[in-house]
Amino acid sequence: MKKVLLTLFTSLSCLTYMSAQESDDKKDKGEFSGNFQNTNQFYVNDSIIGTNTTQYKRELSSADAWLFLSYKLKGFKFNLRYDVFNNSPLFNPSEAYTKSGIGMWSVSKDIDKFNITVGYFYDQFGTGMVFRAFEDRNLGLDFAINGARVIYTPSENTQIKAFTGLQKFRFDVRPEVIKGINIEHRIEVNENLNFQLGASGVNRTIDQGTMNTIVGTINNYELANRFIPTYNVYLGNVYNTLSYKKFSLYTEYCQKSKEAIFNPKLDRMELKDGRVYYTSLSFSTKGLGINAQYKRIESFSLRTSPLENLNLGMIAYLPSLTRQNTYRLLARYNAVVQELGENALGMEFTIKPQWAYFKKHQTTININTSVVTGKNDFDANRINPFDFSTDTTRYFREHYIDVSHKFNKKFKAMVGFQYINYNQQLFEQKTKEYEYVTAKTYFGEITYKLTPTRSLRVEAQYLNTAQDLGDFINATVELNIAPHYSFSVGDMVNVNRVKRNTASSSDDLVHYWNVFGSYTYKTTRMTAGFIKQVEGVNCTGGVCRVEPAFSGVRVTLQTNF
Repeated sequence: MKKVLLTLFTSLSCLTYMSAQESDDKKDKGEFSGNFQNTNQFYVNDSIIGTNTTQYKRELSSADAWLFLSYKLKGFKFNLRYDVFNNSPLFNPSEAYTKSGIGMWSVSKDIDKFNITVGYFYDQFGTGMVFRAFEDRNLGLDFAINGARVIYTPSENTQIKAFTGLQKFRFDVRPEVIKGINIEHRIEVNENLNFQLGASGVNRTIDQGTMNTIVGTINNYELANRFIPTYNVYLGNVYNTLSYKKFSLYTEYCQKSKEAIFNPKLDRMELKDGRVYYTSLSFSTKGLGINAQYKRIESFSLRTSPLENLNLGMIAYLPSLTRQNTYRLLARYNAVVQELGENALGMEFTIKPQWAYFKKHQTTININTSVVTGKNDFDANRINPFDFSTDTTRYFREHYIDVSHKFNKKFKAMVGFQYINYNQQLFEQKTKEYEYVTAKTYFGEITYKLTPTRSLRVEAQYLNTAQDLGDFINATVELNIAPHYSFSVGDMVNVNRVKRNTASSSDDLVHYWNVFGSYTYKTTRMTAGFIKQVEGVNCTGGVCRVEPAFSGVRVTLQTNF
């Protein structure tokens, strides 16, 4: 770490010296910016909802903070981020992690048509299915690459990227080497037709220590299941976006060479190659928007090593095609992408009726449907929107509709319905006593403008299911006072609950309270709230993880400067 700081200090000193040599009055003084984010949690044990992590037993509080600093001068850019984790559940909800230090740093320079970066960087090739280095603080994910990257832009229509490095792991790096190259080129045929072509190649090399562990594990298998693992795995993809007038068609194919991957169904590793087929078609015209997507995955698991699982060591990012819901109960059941194999199909329609009355009142109808099955289980009957029978071989299905209408300048409302089929055993790794979930959720929201600076918003949802934890009702009342204040109070009540999933045998209603307040001043926002969160899958940007129940106070601060 001392070497890193010395490098940054030396580079900055050199730049300062270069700047001092100029006699021109128009000196470049540089540009400084940054941001700070802090989350503090205070844990209040609640055995009824099942709070059972170490924070409720011993630590009782946790804190996470990130300070990011950026400085630009004469084509140079310096980035530095300091991370703090105290009793944090971010990396693993079942542990209390404590450490602080420099989480990332980088130095980059623009030289003619080149951009050169050393240190940590984030990037992705295409949709990220062969390579994506990204950060998601809400889920405790940070897959930055520590190494070197060169971006060459020979023309405004062409860009070439190449990198080599090691993936970040907390305050260290993983030992496996990752290399990649990506080429993108835009072809404009005419004003109505253009192509955005791309291709990538990625290589990951396993270190000797990890290989010894893999070999030792394989040697414990029965003779028929043993194989010779490979040090290197290679990935490639080709993709294209075709835009013609109001249509846009995206296609991508990804191929992966054979490597050892872990199959949880067999509880052992296998030597497998992999493929991904992905396409999306969108159309937009006045009053109508349509988007359809299809994805097929065949054994496409790529991590720093086959010894990693869940969200650990991810190199390739496989996007989910299912709807990302924001309402509390609608987001209760989320489909986690199945790397070993799935078929996924999603369609979305946005309709804005152009008849005079509906156009005047800004009426909008959103319709979404999606289905996910095993890679060899795709059946057209499973996407029949009128077939609501339970099929436990299906992974996931959702039908969704909402209608919003603005009655006047002060009052607007929205109502909707969601139907879910959800394989809880698969997505949450539950035991066989947990049944296949079929859930129907009715929801609505109204917003009334009290004054030009004050508005009142009320939302309500009712989830009906005979499985999992049973039925839920959720309601929230929110008062917004522009431009500084926002307050809300809500309660999610578990009614008709399944007692086997709770620590209490009481017939009393189970409440998940949520009291929240925020204050915003310019670029700074502070929030505080008392929150009870049900156990389940939490998803952000298509990346999901199973989280335990939460009960306590959460205080946050975020500012940009």
